[in-house]
Amino acid sequence: MQSFNASPREFVASAVRNRALIYNLVKREVIGRYKGSMLGILWSFFNPVFMLAVYTFVFSVVFNARWAGGGQSKTEFALILFAGLIVFNLFADCFNRAPGLVLANANYVKKVVFPLEILPWVAVGSALFHAMISVVVWVIFYVFVVGVPHLTILLLPITIIPLVLLSVGVSWALASLGVYLRDVSQLVAVLTTVLMFLSPIFFPIEALPEQYRPLLKMNPLAPAIAEMRDILYFGGIPKISSFCIYFAACSLVAWLGFAWFQKTRKGFADVL
Repeated sequence: MQSFNASPREFVASAVRNRALIYNLVKREVIGRYKGSMLGILWSFFNPVFMLAVYTFVFSVVFNARWAGGGQSKTEFALILFAGLIVFNLFADCFNRAPGLVLANANYVKKVVFPLEILPWVAVGSALFHAMISVVVWVIFYVFVVGVPHLTILLLPITIIPLVLLSVGVSWALASLGVYLRDVSQLVAVLTTVLMFLSPIFFPIEALPEQYRPLLKMNPLAPAIAEMRDILYFGGIPKISSFCIYFAACSLVAWLGFAWFQKTRKGFADVL
């Protein structure tokens, strides 16, 4: 039976070696998602615009919500909330699709020449494209209602790397489990909702009682959400030590997910 390399070196080498294929598959997926619609890929821009407008109206007008420790601007809560949702939506998109990645591409399983391990990269690439569109919408809205964004926004490509690694690592693990356990997709749908309300999206960590904060900080999305808000809205710079620890943890998750996928993929053809 064929064996597959699961080393940390192969984890990086596979993505580099197949980068052209990954790019083309991401491009095909993004375009294919809107194929046949009148506005086409413009929907990737209008969707976050619509959602930002809804959040602004609901939270600033209906609920008159204010961010703890923030100002009194009616749009502040919507901007801060949307910044956190960009992180969550990127992860949730990958998280929800992961169990069906191999199942949806069963025709590739028996093709020895096709690198199955790139499928999570394709899903993450597609989610990352839509996340970047959301960032553009956020920036345009910020410029319109606040002014010139903080220069810390230039740190976004660096600070989002750990989130990408976390997303692809979890995707590898769930893509493999989804082949053997078809109930995984149902469980993931429930966990996504739970994760949203247990993430510091609608509230800052500081708003919780002291005894509950360590539990929330165990959420793998909490650091990414906090960093996204800091660099986009508050103009803060992430602590180097905290970023390095988070990066190392996400890198470990990515490699473990890759190793699990490589070790279990030899049974995919028998199951499918």
